[in-house]
Amino acid sequence: MARISVRIAPLHLDRTQCTHAVRPSGKPRDPDSGCTGRGSYAVLCSDCGQVGEPHQLRALAEPAQSAHRDGHKATLPYTAR
Repeated sequence: MARISVRIAPLHLDRTQCTHAVRPSGKPRDPDSGCTGRGSYAVLCSDCGQVGEPHQLRALAEPAQSAHRDGHKATLPYTAR
């Protein structure tokens, strides 16, 4: 069985992934980078893709991340060792 990862990814306002350096306010550190700043956060699963709708704050995305990860754990078959 493949390992599944569930992570939180920052998104630009147009919902593309943001990999730029940003200030705590979400605005880009380098104004010439072409980054529009971070607008939301998405929960991404390596198996399911994007989970639900993007959240405005990272703190709001964390419970969705945990719930989705726990959902995968609940569907794993039990293996005795």
